Amino acid sequence: MLLIVGRIGKPHGIRGEVTVEVRTDEPEARFAPGMVLRTEPGAVAPEAPGAYRVPAELTVESARWHQGRLLVAFEGVLDRNVAEALRGTLIGVDSAAVAPPEDPEEFHDHQLVGLAVVNPQGERLGEVARIDHAPASDLLVLRRPEGRTALIPFVKAIVPEVDLAGGRVVVDPPGGLLDL
Repeated sequence: MLLIVGRIGKPHGIRGEVTVEVRTDEPEARFAPGMVLRTEPGAVAPEAPGAYRVPAELTVESARWHQGRLLVAFEGVLDRNVAEALRGTLIGVDSAAVAPPEDPEEFHDHQLVGLAVVNPQGERLGEVARIDHAPASDLLVLRRPEGRTALIPFVKAIVPEVDLAGGRVVVDPPGGLLDL
């Protein structure tokens, strides 16, 4: 599974550097020199004769912070025109290459997506479709059996147990939460 760690923005200067909209908690590790990042499938420049085609992987040559923005130079991207062709490309890493968190109460999104969601009595409520990162707390997006979705705040009071080995998340929602 591809974990998105950033989105390439506009070029910076004339030597191929690009701005990156960071989507990871560990930008220093993900954008370290030598890191190989995969590009989102289908992210290609227009098919004009001689047009630059976005490669399946980009290797970080250098990265630095400038006025609150991450600037990244990729190997082989040597000028502004090629950098412009990368604009909008999503970049990521393979989830298998990401070490699990050391804190037992912390989880990566890809570890939770697809897990069964059950109540404390074991009754199946649905499955985790995705995680939304809201300002107040993360939200489990629950895909209900009838096709609707429900949002569950990912807080200990409502989600008392995450059993990765058992493939389930136990939720104890207050009355009416799943009906919203």
